[in-house]
Amino acid sequence: MTKYKGYMIDLDGTIYRGNERIPEAKDFVERLQAAQIPFLFLTNNTTRTPQMVVDFLAEKHDIHVTTDEIYTPSMATANYISRENGGDPSNKSVYIIGEIGLKKAILNTGIQLNDYDPDYVVVGLDYDVTYHKFELATLAIKRGAMFIGTNEDTNLPNERGQVPGAGSVIALVERSTQQQAFYIGKPRRPIMDAALDVMGLDAKDCVMVGDNYNTDIKAGINSGIDQLLVYTGISTPAQVAGQAIQPTHVVNSLAEWEV
Repeated sequence: MTKYKGYMIDLDGTIYRGNERIPEAKDFVERLQAAQIPFLFLTNNTTRTPQMVVDFLAEKHDIHVTTDEIYTPSMATANYISRENGGDPSNKSVYIIGEIGLKKAILNTGIQLNDYDPDYVVVGLDYDVTYHKFELATLAIKRGAMFIGTNEDTNLPNERGQVPGAGSVIALVERSTQQQAFYIGKPRRPIMDAALDVMGLDAKDCVMVGDNYNTDIKAGINSGIDQLLVYTGISTPAQVAGQAIQPTHVVNSLAEWEV
């Protein structure tokens, strides 16, 4: 097996399924820690802050990491907006559909909230999304705001099954505006390039570990990063078999993978 200097690891469907534990995943993380191999949990979930992710992993799954080992589309979106404005977007404004993880990351840049004529509209997963929120987002984009989508996941795997993801929310705004969002999260490159910067590694030295071919594996393919697909979440062998580009590595369980 190829030895990698760093691992990018998906969470939902790879390390856990909602509140349901995946025992092999906990062991996999502990083997990386024991070998002192750097890793970054690269989730497409924008609802939680990094500290909330750390707490959730510890309390629900007995996996113990630090906030420095968490990277989300919320953080990547904030990084993108900040870079687009020379590191200081305080003279810009934004309207956000999303949970606390997304809002906190973006507002920490100094950008101002504006629900009428913002410079940016950012849409992510929102558990309390309403028609009014969609209306404000649609009108702002029609007025010229840049439309940013956090990630394209149509579904999230949890203990109940595959529930709607951010991509389903964003799709409604795309439909109402007749515009496609500029996407930040997997499988797009912005989050992958930002994650490489955080890890301080080259693409050739990393592997992207995930359960979803259309997000995790395509993210690696699009970024020149090797991929490790595990069949514990979204994608099935039958679905993957029909793909023109096959993952670099495939396992049924992370127990099969030697770090």
